[in-house]
Amino acid sequence: MGMTDFSFLLAQAEPPSAAEAPASAPDAVGGDVAGEIDVNAETIFERIDNLLDGFLKILPNLVIGTLVFILFFFASKWIASMLKRKLTGDRENLGAVFSRLSRLVVLLLGFLVAAAIIAPSVKPGDLLATLGVGGVAIGFAFKDILQNFLAGILLLVRQPFETGDQIQVGDHVGTVESIETRSTFIKTHDGRRVIIPNGDIYMSAVIVKTAFPVRRSEYDVGIGCNDSIAEARGLLLETLEGVEGVVSDPAPQVLAVALADSANILRARWWTDSAQATVMKVQDRVLEAIEAALTNAGIDLPYPTQVMLFHDQTEETDGIRSKQREGWPAGGEDPKTARITDGLREGREQSGGSAGKTRASE
Repeated sequence: MGMTDFSFLLAQAEPPSAAEAPASAPDAVGGDVAGEIDVNAETIFERIDNLLDGFLKILPNLVIGTLVFILFFFASKWIASMLKRKLTGDRENLGAVFSRLSRLVVLLLGFLVAAAIIAPSVKPGDLLATLGVGGVAIGFAFKDILQNFLAGILLLVRQPFETGDQIQVGDHVGTVESIETRSTFIKTHDGRRVIIPNGDIYMSAVIVKTAFPVRRSEYDVGIGCNDSIAEARGLLLETLEGVEGVVSDPAPQVLAVALADSANILRARWWTDSAQATVMKVQDRVLEAIEAALTNAGIDLPYPTQVMLFHDQTEETDGIRSKQREGWPAGGEDPKTARITDGLREGREQSGGSAGKTRASE
């Protein structure tokens, strides 16, 4: 072969340049032409037609699913109202909570049934699994809220106290206004509102002051050390029984609890209606009646005192150890003042006289 033949073969093997390539060559993918806007009206209408065909195909299922969900919606309202009506009364808050929960459950069930009718390929089990995974995530994110919610449900079910009860939770004392799913509202005795999370109430010690019809009160009364305990006890019992608001069953009590430094302590105990206002009013009457009764009977109501003795201005016997006494005499004329040196001199004289008599007898 000659050089001419090789040149011809190389020319056939070289690809055409970009300038020589046909400008209208279509792209192999999707029929697009590179570098040009080639909107195909036929393709657009075909896609719209497919969408309409799909919509018309699922339209019966959509209508039936919507009707089913509407039926579940009205059924949830009917069930909620029925539960609230059945549980209304002593457990009004519990009825409200369970009516809301039942409505949510029925609506969720209706949504699952409607979704299964509209999209048969969607299985309710898959939806529940998805909701379960989402519920775990929500549970971690709103742990405190869910804890208070569950505690509120338990409080409403077990009902350790009711609306209107007077309770004490920690430093908070007052009357229960309402028990909700997240918190409990308390009105304090001085007219303030305290909102306590139900989780704190469920995990703490709660004192229900009106759990029983009557409540006991007590007060310690000191009488003079020289006064009769039996006489004072009888007088206190008679006084307590005559005070308005003190119930007779259980009966009042008076107990001796201490023989203190400056008084003998008697503890008066009585029972009243458990409401805080009644307890305070009756205690006021009791203390006033006790003070009047003991004073009229001549029974001492002592209080701690401090006595300072100036020995240069006390009794004639001051300094004579055989005759000396502490304090002032109980009655009679005022003691004659004497100097302590005179008392010491008299004491020495008496001691000397006794010693002389002893020596004389020997």
